[in-house]
Amino acid sequence: MSIDIDPLREADGITVTDHIENTQFEVYTDRPVDPRPRPASDHYFPVDTSVAVETGSVEIPRVAVVETRDGEGSLLSRGDCYEMPDSTYHVGIDPAPTKLYLTFDAGFSVSTTDRTTRIDLDAPATVGLGFRSLHQTPAGTITTPTDPESLMDAVSLLGSALQTTSPERSFPTLRGHPPLIEPGEEFRVPERVEPVESGVRIVVPPEYRYLYPVVSLAYYFAADVVPGDAPRIEGDGWTYPLEPGFEERTAQVLRQSFHMDCLARTEGFYPVDLHERETTGLDLDWGRLYDLPLVERLGEYLDVPFEAVEPELPQWTLTTDVRPDPGNVEMLPFVAGELSIVRSPETVTPADDDGGVGVGFFGGAGRNSAATTRREVPGGGVALDSRGSPAGGEFVRGAASAGVTRGADASTERGAVPAQTEFVRPEPVDTVEHAWVGDGVPLDANKATLDAYHLRLEAGQVEQSRISVLVVCNDDQMREEGNVADLYGLRDMVQFDIEVRHDLTRAEMRETLESDVDFLHYIGHVDDRGMQCAEEYLDLTDEDLEIGVSAFLLNACQSYQQGEALVHRGSRGGIVTLSDVANSPATTLGRIIARLMNSGFNLRTALHVAKRELITGHQYIVVGDGGTTICQSRSGVALVLNMSESGDGMWDITTEIYPNGTYGAGSMSSLNLGPVEQNYYIPTNITTAELTIDEISKFLQLETVPVFSDTSLTWSDEFLSSTDQE
Repeated sequence: MSIDIDPLREADGITVTDHIENTQFEVYTDRPVDPRPRPASDHYFPVDTSVAVETGSVEIPRVAVVETRDGEGSLLSRGDCYEMPDSTYHVGIDPAPTKLYLTFDAGFSVSTTDRTTRIDLDAPATVGLGFRSLHQTPAGTITTPTDPESLMDAVSLLGSALQTTSPERSFPTLRGHPPLIEPGEEFRVPERVEPVESGVRIVVPPEYRYLYPVVSLAYYFAADVVPGDAPRIEGDGWTYPLEPGFEERTAQVLRQSFHMDCLARTEGFYPVDLHERETTGLDLDWGRLYDLPLVERLGEYLDVPFEAVEPELPQWTLTTDVRPDPGNVEMLPFVAGELSIVRSPETVTPADDDGGVGVGFFGGAGRNSAATTRREVPGGGVALDSRGSPAGGEFVRGAASAGVTRGADASTERGAVPAQTEFVRPEPVDTVEHAWVGDGVPLDANKATLDAYHLRLEAGQVEQSRISVLVVCNDDQMREEGNVADLYGLRDMVQFDIEVRHDLTRAEMRETLESDVDFLHYIGHVDDRGMQCAEEYLDLTDEDLEIGVSAFLLNACQSYQQGEALVHRGSRGGIVTLSDVANSPATTLGRIIARLMNSGFNLRTALHVAKRELITGHQYIVVGDGGTTICQSRSGVALVLNMSESGDGMWDITTEIYPNGTYGAGSMSSLNLGPVEQNYYIPTNITTAELTIDEISKFLQLETVPVFSDTSLTWSDEFLSSTDQE
């Protein structure tokens, strides 16, 4: 069973532990309870685990929305403060670390504080508590020859994971994980993978460079992908061309249709006040669109020029470059499941190998180039030369001489250490995050690997519900960063085991890497010989290790090769360096990453935020599964605040909300801040103007989040301390 329910020891209520998602939270009651099993079928929505308790109230330690349905499932009310008379009810509470449903026969009231949500029954009763993990697994694996036409048949089945073809599939929990794909001599489909007849057809030439960019569309539209000359999308009586500008137009179709589904779904099971619906400039009959079959609805969506929709679209989160190689076919379901914009570059620009991978690539890194304003010398620590490399002999974290490291494409044999490969410079992207699938070590992008994505699915039960963090510092000159241990565990309701170790021997380092650790924060030296230990080096590319570390930060010079070896031997993902890094900015970045991971950010988003603060952040990339987290944020999503004084002691805040973990694109969110009353769909930016410092203080006390003020990074707790002193 993936979810365990246990009575609390020091309070009244239960502890809920989801072993798949590695999340834990508490549900409080007004008296001691002894949870007993209850049939899952008692709940209106599907659940993994159900228990019954006798109580007069149920409370969770987070601000949430309570949705009430009658015994037949009809929606009666939704909000955070209301009362209901005696009857039979099915109640959902969102957000929570798992799906959380209640069922009972009693009148009740809903109330919230700035930190909790509470349901008080009119009289004590038996309450059924149902929990469903937000973890999603594929229904099976499709075996297929890897020629483009055979692969089209497999891609046509990605949409079999959709739990609905209505606009509600824009909710991540109603999309499901696409079936996996693996190469084989014959085309075989598991019984549980059943096609969804949506009526949508995507016509593309039978070439990888045309097939790969449409995989997210095929999944989201449950479309049949068929060979043809002119790339296009077809429905009954309509055609939408995908040229000129094939890859750009496929991205536009994904963004436009997803946005319009999020607006139309307010006509269905979830008639909420959605900001994007209230502010759209599109004059459409959303009720009629909601009731149309998917194929007709999509045709009407695409009748609207993209230029009319573009101004109200959020910045998309992820672009993935998938090289047009048959060896990359197994990555396609994972890319589609993330609703990534997909490009398939036939050619790639090699990075200048002049001994300075270190920053020769900054000038061509798109929106995050060196010209972008950010602090280069936090605290006056280290100066950078014109390439961004350490100047003036500043102490660096390694002595590697190689300008080329080892890499792998997605087809590398599981557990094998890849052969040498070159650094490559992907084209810039307009999205927040960027991933790369194929040969080469990408500059400024997540090197995604099949090993890591399979580990996302293979995550099994853990023996303990606490989150383990190990900080290893193997150099006395870097002990300042070793203080990051103080930054992990700064969370309410999340239990951490934090250990700091210094000067590990080679044998001790081996033992550490093989241990069951959720996050390894390594501080030390790496060079051609491997990771420096107290007496010698440990080269992970040569050692036969069974890695137990789930995620990591290798904050050392040129640590890519060692980090990639960790992923190929059992880690889900980590942050590594591509060049020599100076000690002072490395220390600063290490502390930033520590706080972000502690706050529930995934690896890709954490590094994105760090790069906003430090230009030297571009010397780091993510390897493996960039969506890896070590814990869940209090809000579920990843929040970044941008604050500025507007005069007369008032402040403006723009809150950036990124998809994160199970709260993927299309999840709904709101802010417990001042006049914000509407819901927003994720990803989004929410701007709130003319706030008093008292309003801001109450908001910032809810959760520790990164805050950019005067273009520099601080944290909500630090910001509150500074304003208290003024």
